[in-house]
Amino acid sequence: MSTPAKAESPMTDAEIVEAYLTASMIPDPDAAAAYMKPGTVITFTGGRAFDHPRGPTGFNAKRYRWVKKKMDRFDVCAGADETVVYSVGTLYGEWMDGTPFEGNRYVDRFVVRDGQIVKMDVWNDSAERILVQRGIEA
Repeated sequence: MSTPAKAESPMTDAEIVEAYLTASMIPDPDAAAAYMKPGTVITFTGGRAFDHPRGPTGFNAKRYRWVKKKMDRFDVCAGADETVVYSVGTLYGEWMDGTPFEGNRYVDRFVVRDGQIVKMDVWNDSAERILVQRGIEA
């Protein structure tokens, strides 16, 4: 007697965010965009706004030779009509001059509605670290 195949359950909001971040680190901005509602605004540290994952990919290409996220945790705040998911962890990679780095803290805040990301905000320590590298300390 065969067992019927289990229906695949839909992704949780945290899984949607993790899949987006994983695709964006390849980087494959078009695959990442599949997890976002078209027209979603992605706001980076410093108020830089992008309307597609290609924007952050291009920005990062000017700042880093390569960069990846060590995703430590996802904090999920469920609401009536949407869920806010925070991805918290650190960045690691190489600066443009080839100097490796790690431990660069980040927090990404996502709003997920009906199985799609509808807003993303990004904060990290990169600007502070770049200033210190240039001998500029606050």
